[in-house]
Amino acid sequence: MDNIVINVKDVKKMYKLYDKPMDRMKEALGFSRKKRYKEHYALNGVSFDVKKGETVGIIGTNGSGKSTMLKIITGVLNPTAGEVEIEGRISALLELGAGFNSEYTGIENVYLNGTMTGFTKEEIDARLQEILDFADIGDFVYQPVKTYSSGMLVRLAFAVAINIDPEILIVDEALSVGDVFFQAKCFKKFEDFKKEGKTILFVSHDLSSVQKYCDRVVLLNKGNKLAEGSAKDMVNLYKKVLVNRLADTTLSNEDNPAIEGKAVSITDHPADSPKGSHDGDRWRDHFEVNPNLIEYGNKEAELIDFAIMDADGMYTSSIEKGTRFTVKSKTLFHQDIQMPIFTLTFKDIHGTAITGTNTMYEKKDIEEAKEGEIYVAEFTQEMNLQGGEYLVSMSCTGYANGEFTVYHRLYDVLNLTVVSDKDTVGFYDMNSEVTVTKVEA
Repeated sequence: MDNIVINVKDVKKMYKLYDKPMDRMKEALGFSRKKRYKEHYALNGVSFDVKKGETVGIIGTNGSGKSTMLKIITGVLNPTAGEVEIEGRISALLELGAGFNSEYTGIENVYLNGTMTGFTKEEIDARLQEILDFADIGDFVYQPVKTYSSGMLVRLAFAVAINIDPEILIVDEALSVGDVFFQAKCFKKFEDFKKEGKTILFVSHDLSSVQKYCDRVVLLNKGNKLAEGSAKDMVNLYKKVLVNRLADTTLSNEDNPAIEGKAVSITDHPADSPKGSHDGDRWRDHFEVNPNLIEYGNKEAELIDFAIMDADGMYTSSIEKGTRFTVKSKTLFHQDIQMPIFTLTFKDIHGTAITGTNTMYEKKDIEEAKEGEIYVAEFTQEMNLQGGEYLVSMSCTGYANGEFTVYHRLYDVLNLTVVSDKDTVGFYDMNSEVTVTKVEA
């Protein structure tokens, strides 16, 4: 126990959910003995330990209780039940700038924030220049923070939190503030903390960072602790949570794509049987489909299903860099179409098309698709994109009477996360083989 610096014991956090504001008021005033609320447990009996010098990650879908747990550990929230024991001084990167007074200058807020964290004026004096150098906002530190841009505010808040020499650092999605150069500086500081043997508790949706930095990971799901283990194992389990495949991780032969072999394969199915199976168990139901996707086309051919599969044949929205994966679409033809073309495009979150292909480029031509037929197009490739978030688009197009025609196109229909512990410059990795040799002068 002497080596444990964070001890979370059976922590619960319950919120009362009322159907109407009046119900809340009646209960508060004691006008009703009837329970007028539903109990919602943001956390339901979660326990784990963090040892000195460890970097422990907490991952889970939105609403799993990650941020609630961090707020309880840092004292922002009180648990409904259970307890948290802390040994050491904490610095928390939660809601950056939330504790700043907008009327105070940047310098005044540095002292205010440092004092609230438990530092004396002399201790803050000793660290002031380091904080200002890290924030790098120039003479704006002498102006009221209400005049700051949002970027300047989080830079200063991050600089204060990261440079007060805490024994325990708690980070909640805070390493991606400011421009790319400031982000690089933040990650460098984070790595320095690890090398110094500091204890770090890290919450992030960036699975690449979780896998790269964390010694151990706790996986939360709907307020419960689902599992705890190595970063790689927990990221793989989290991928199953994302596509609702926890109870059944084995796919049927029909759903298991041929990973080896050709880059693109087209399969023709009779109209009666696959259509029935499509209605019963759709691939798309294993994914969070973009509610704001753009679709158009004359619907003479219609994309009725789609999926992303990893090298093990599992539905997934996360692919590890350097592994093979498959994107497949199922198209139902409502009339005879000559030479249909199936397409696939990857875009970054800014909407820039990064890469893509289609069956015409890959020379996988279909002479004619008959009315009522269903075709499955499978695009299998190695993931060489950098770690990050991408959007997947797909379509069925062609040339009708010599004119380019869109039969059905789905823009940004699925999100794809690339998990990587080694990124290079730019959009993709050239997989360079590097040698460095010392030679005599």
